[in-house]
Amino acid sequence: MEKAFYHDALRLMLDSRYFEEKTEELFKAGLIHGTTHLANGQEASQAGLCLALDKEDWIVPTHRCHGFTVCKGSDPFAMFSEMFGSSHGLAKGLGGSMHMPDKAHCNLGSSAVVGSGVPLAVGIAWYFKRSGINNASVAIFGDGATSRGSVHESMNLSSVWKLPVLFFCENNLYGMSASSSDMISIKRISDRAASYSMPGVTVDGNNVLEVYEACKKALSHIKEGNGPYFIEALTYRTKGHSKSDRRLYRTAEEEAFWAQKDPILNFETFLLGEGLFTEEEIRNIEKERKEYINECAERALSMASDRLTPEEAMAFVYAGEEA
Repeated sequence: MEKAFYHDALRLMLDSRYFEEKTEELFKAGLIHGTTHLANGQEASQAGLCLALDKEDWIVPTHRCHGFTVCKGSDPFAMFSEMFGSSHGLAKGLGGSMHMPDKAHCNLGSSAVVGSGVPLAVGIAWYFKRSGINNASVAIFGDGATSRGSVHESMNLSSVWKLPVLFFCENNLYGMSASSSDMISIKRISDRAASYSMPGVTVDGNNVLEVYEACKKALSHIKEGNGPYFIEALTYRTKGHSKSDRRLYRTAEEEAFWAQKDPILNFETFLLGEGLFTEEEIRNIEKERKEYINECAERALSMASDRLTPEEAMAFVYAGEEA
C-alpha cells in the first residue's frame, strides 16, 4: 500500500479521537446540552471500515456515531453545529449528537433506538439489488444490539434474498454497564452468522489494517453477488456509555490493559517501526488534525445562535416527497 493510505488511516483515526475529545470538553463547559456517547478507543474499527468502502456505499451507524460520520467524510463543522442546535448542522440542528444524517456522503444517519438502523441498511441493500446497483450498505451496531429481534430478522431476510449488506458489529465488550460476556450466550458473536448462511469473522477492532483487510474481503464477496457478510470487530471504549457514566462496573486493571492496546498509539508505533513515517512527521500530522478539529468547533460555536425558526423546522417535518 502507498504511503498516502497509511496517512489517511492515521488522519481519520486522529480526527475521530480529537472530535470526541473536543465534544467532551464542550459538554463539560456547558456549551452543549443533552447527552452524548463517545467512542474514544474505537477509532480503528471506524477508519478501517470506511477506508474499505467505495464512495457510494452507504452506512447506517449506531447512536455512538461520531467516528463513523467523520470517517465517511462529513464536515466536523456541520457535526459540531448539529450538537449546538444550529441550522448549519447535518440535521439543521434538529437531531443532536445521536442523529447525524449526511446524504451527500451516503450516511443515512443514526438513531437513539438500539439496533433500529439495521433493518434500514437491509432496505438500502434491497434497493441496490432491485435497481442493479453494484454497491453495498453497512449495518453498524454494537454487541448489545445483537440480542434484539430486529437484528436477527434482518440477517435472516438479507440471507434469503442474498442482499448486498455488511453486518458490522462493533463489540466494545459492554452494552451500557452490562458486560457482553454476561449477556450473550456465545463467545464470538460472529458465530451467529452461520445460522443465517453467511460468512462471519472476528477481527482485532483495534488494528486498523486488520479491520480494513477484513472489510475489503467482505465487500468483494458482497459485490460479487454472494449475499451478506458479518464482521465482529473486538474493541473497547475508554469512556463511559454516556457522558454521565462513571464506569464503576470496570476495574482499573481492565482499563490499564486496554490502554496498552490503544489503536492510534499502536498504529503510530507500527508506522515508525516499518520506517513509513518519522517521529516528526507523525507529530506534525497530530498537530495539523487537532488544529483542524478545534477550528471547526470554534467556527461552529461562533454560529451556534443561528437556529431554525419554529416555522422553518415544521416545514422540514412536513416536507413533501422528493421527485
